Amino acid sequence: MLHFWVTLIFLRCVQTYGQRQPFRDTEQRQEALTYASEAFVFDTNSQIDLSGEPWTSKYGPQNDLGYSGPLTFSHFDYRKCLEDASTPFDIGIIGFPFDTTTSYRPGARFGPYAIRSGSRRQSLGAGRGYTLAWGSSPSDFGSGLLDCGDVPISAYDNAKAIDQMEAAYSTLLSRPVLGGTSEVYKEKTRAFSLDGKEHPRLVTLGGDHTIVLPILRSLHKVYGPVSVIHFDAHLDTWPPRGTTTQEGITHGSFFAVAAGEGLLTNTSIHAGIRCKMLGIEDMEHDDSVGFQVISSEDIDDYGIKKIIEKIRKRIGNKPVYLSLDIDVVDPGQAPATGTPEVGGWTTREVKRILRGLSGLKFIGADIVEVAPAYDNADITGIAAADIVHDFLSMMLVDGPPEPHGAGPFDETDLLP
Repeated sequence: MLHFWVTLIFLRCVQTYGQRQPFRDTEQRQEALTYASEAFVFDTNSQIDLSGEPWTSKYGPQNDLGYSGPLTFSHFDYRKCLEDASTPFDIGIIGFPFDTTTSYRPGARFGPYAIRSGSRRQSLGAGRGYTLAWGSSPSDFGSGLLDCGDVPISAYDNAKAIDQMEAAYSTLLSRPVLGGTSEVYKEKTRAFSLDGKEHPRLVTLGGDHTIVLPILRSLHKVYGPVSVIHFDAHLDTWPPRGTTTQEGITHGSFFAVAAGEGLLTNTSIHAGIRCKMLGIEDMEHDDSVGFQVISSEDIDDYGIKKIIEKIRKRIGNKPVYLSLDIDVVDPGQAPATGTPEVGGWTTREVKRILRGLSGLKFIGADIVEVAPAYDNADITGIAAADIVHDFLSMMLVDGPPEPHGAGPFDETDLLP
């Protein structure tokens, strides 16, 4: 009955506001709704004894299950950070639902949704984040973690969309950090930011791979030229082609564009390459852009440890951005992507390499090209979400974790 009268009064308040000042547009209608809602705020918690109600007295808090509640990454707290700066954070999750520069199968605009959906069982936001592989949880390191929602990106104008992504990323990158939730928090970016300040770090959920160009433009303002670790089946350094400038910016050319703008160092590296090319000239151009190549087959010839060693040596002590195209994983394990290539790495191999990169000076990361329309039993979204979980640990720990040592094994059993 109380709900009925509150609703009636609310609607009457809107009507009165409208009579006092007739609605001329949607903005004024929204102002009316805000006026009405602020006019009647009820502190019902002080009036109702929740502890005596049937639910709370028998079952306690209304906790979300792995498959229930609002859809945020791993049950993180959620804010629309671009319009709500009330909750500072140290690492934010942001979605870039964009896919209008793809060359084959579109659909990655639904990637942020699929990745968040794949993360529901993780429940990191509810404290369930510890793994034997890491020997820790991302929540153990005192950083404030927040899901900042998705950027509303134009699906009709690519130039506008790229500018929207840069504006959004720059906005969040310039926000003050939370500075940790406990005394174990450590600053990670102050030492090499151009302004000498600590900046938030973002994990971006794509979206097709072109989203990295506006991200690199934003990062350049804060850190100058950066190195990139690029997990992908494809080089993405092909020279821009087309009859217009905008036509030349695609998910296969954005690194060449970024290099031309001076956004990259000359010490970037690919991992997992196995695409078809025009010829050796593609590799020569890739080298001129500033990349070295680790192919998908190199894991058989040199092994995971050598791959980790070569990536770390290439990057050194410089600020580094990590970009992971889900098609680095074999399509047998991650089919939901725009340009699948057989012969890829397994999810376990990718996760193992990520652990080995911990301790590098990461300023951000992304996962892209998840296109759930091509998925089977949500396996690609689940894999992508688990990789994002690894991103968070990778960005927070001081170095690669040691073998967990549980079970029947000890150091004498380790492979050479």
